Amino acid sequence: MARKTETEPSQILETVKTIFWAAVIAVVIRTFAYEPFSIPSGSMIPTLLIGDYLFVSKTAYGYSRFSFPWGVVPLEGRVWADEPERGDVIVFRPPGEPQTDFIKRLIGLPGDTVQVKEGLLYINGEPVKRERIEDFVNLDNGIASPQYVETLPGGVSHHIIETRGDQGELDNTPIYVVPQGHYFMMGDNRDSSSDSRVLAGLVPFDMNTRITDPAQLGNVGFVPAENLIGPAKVLFWSYDNTLKLTNPITWVTALRWRRLGDLVE
Repeated sequence: MARKTETEPSQILETVKTIFWAAVIAVVIRTFAYEPFSIPSGSMIPTLLIGDYLFVSKTAYGYSRFSFPWGVVPLEGRVWADEPERGDVIVFRPPGEPQTDFIKRLIGLPGDTVQVKEGLLYINGEPVKRERIEDFVNLDNGIASPQYVETLPGGVSHHIIETRGDQGELDNTPIYVVPQGHYFMMGDNRDSSSDSRVLAGLVPFDMNTRITDPAQLGNVGFVPAENLIGPAKVLFWSYDNTLKLTNPITWVTALRWRRLGDLVE
């Protein structure tokens, strides 16, 4: 019968200590530096696809209570705050649903006016440049959608799609006046995104109506600065809809290899 050596207890202790400190480091990184998020919906197609996994920078805009799990740190406002830039793809908590993470693109800055007319975005009364390119074909379902390159004030260019052309429910809106300390968010999938354009209930409007009161908006509304978690930075994993957890072969075949390591722009 083999005898236990005197070194075995110390080896076990070292292993436990290694696992413990590895867990501590992982928690610290996740809490203060980079947090992983997954994409459950198609509101940011074509930039982000259902099944994408990405890292969000927790340091970019500073910290608020929404930066920490379950809001355990009772911060007021933001500390070490830095301003986001127009065009950033941001994870945030909407005012009407503060327990849920949303991800959209920052379109309107404090003091801006934002409007959509016949599918075309207007910021501060000026039309945003939009160039028609080839259709976007969603490989998960084979559906082709009209695709554009949109260039925001400041020069950030990104792709958007209009699944219903320029006849979607949110392709004609009132004029939104973004309050100080707030931001206006939109999805890149313009006809399939619940974002800052959505009004609360049956708020009457025409194309000259100016929306200034957050109470007139839906769950997303004007997003307060303290509700921002951080910008999406890089894709580290991506699965298409052929993934079956019960079929290990699909763990490899369902990977979107070409997306791994892509920067979020």
